[in-house]
Amino acid sequence: MSIDKDTAAKVAKLARIRVEDADLPALAEEFNAVLGFIEQLSEVDVEGVEPMVSVTPMRLPRRVDEVTDGGQQAKVLANAPDAREGFFAVPKVVE
Repeated sequence: MSIDKDTAAKVAKLARIRVEDADLPALAEEFNAVLGFIEQLSEVDVEGVEPMVSVTPMRLPRRVDEVTDGGQQAKVLANAPDAREGFFAVPKVVE
């Protein structure tokens, strides 16, 4: 796949990046370089190679999934401009 000046302009517009007309050929060349590298990667034989999360063999740390109330009611309500009886107090909005 080859990226031309018009395609580079379209990609820049979709990404909401302002690119001057004079810079579009250079941007197209950069896109082509990236695509060329991706094509090189597709030539690598990965048959029998398992996907990995890290370069060192390790298990991701896990924690017990426990449901709690958070235990921070006082800290949370300390940030409220008005709190009463353990709840946020807000102005009535129903007419």
